[in-house]
Amino acid sequence: MTDCYSVLAALLAELRAELQVQGRWQMLPPSPEALASTQPFCVDTLPFEQWLQWVLIARFEAMVEARLPLPGHCDISPYATEALKGQRGSARLITLITQIDQAISE
Repeated sequence: MTDCYSVLAALLAELRAELQVQGRWQMLPPSPEALASTQPFCVDTLPFEQWLQWVLIARFEAMVEARLPLPGHCDISPYATEALKGQRGSARLITLITQIDQAISE
């Protein structure tokens, strides 16, 4: 049986690397107010790529590192498909996000 934490850690590292290669990785974090959004995916305060970096990747990496219980289900790829529609490099990002969804939901 594959360790879900190891699989998720590898996928998060791939997602991080892909965001960096595509020039979508930000060096400075968004404001605390932007991160405090109560809207799904912080749609009112962050571009999707920033949400991936500062919320999804950051939180899941912390959960993996501490071996905290992971959510029982993850379904980010439909929103990712819509948010990244028509953008260069989006297919690779959507593939990785779909794999993260599957790793967590299995």
